[in-house]
Amino acid sequence: MSSPARQLATVARTRLAPLGSALDRARLTVVVPTGRTRASRVPFIALITALLLGGVIGLLMFNTSMQQASFAETKLNDQATNLAARQQSLEMQLQTLTNPQVIAQRAEQQGMVIPGSPVILQVPSGKVEGVATPAGRAYTPPLWSKVAKPRVQTRVIKVTAPPVTTTSPRTTTRRAGH
Repeated sequence: MSSPARQLATVARTRLAPLGSALDRARLTVVVPTGRTRASRVPFIALITALLLGGVIGLLMFNTSMQQASFAETKLNDQATNLAARQQSLEMQLQTLTNPQVIAQRAEQQGMVIPGSPVILQVPSGKVEGVATPAGRAYTPPLWSKVAKPRVQTRVIKVTAPPVTTTSPRTTTRRAGH
């Protein structure tokens, strides 16, 4: 008796007999490489070198742009500081110019005076209330009184230094009770 595997192989050969030579060619065989060819290392080394060079150039460009931005920031900070100082000085000038005493002094220098008694005109009726008097320096009250500044009192404080005593290193002082 034959084994079932041999029977199957025989049946398969009889069915595949018309294919004949194709069956023989389809068999697996061990192929031994004749010689191994190595890939060239030059393209790989060129690729790595190009990547490193590109990275270094990129870092240099980034560093340069950051320095330029830093210079621009410093310049803008200086400009902002100068503008803030100018704004502050202009605000101080404005406060000085809008000071009522300065305005009154300038008006007085230009010959302007304060009227002695104001007159009120009622527009709808046309009636005048009050007595009109001409304005002049005699009628102009002082804008602010010229009061003498208080005298500054200075106190002289006399400072005395404690007496300097010299003792020799050999002498010792004893306290009472010791």
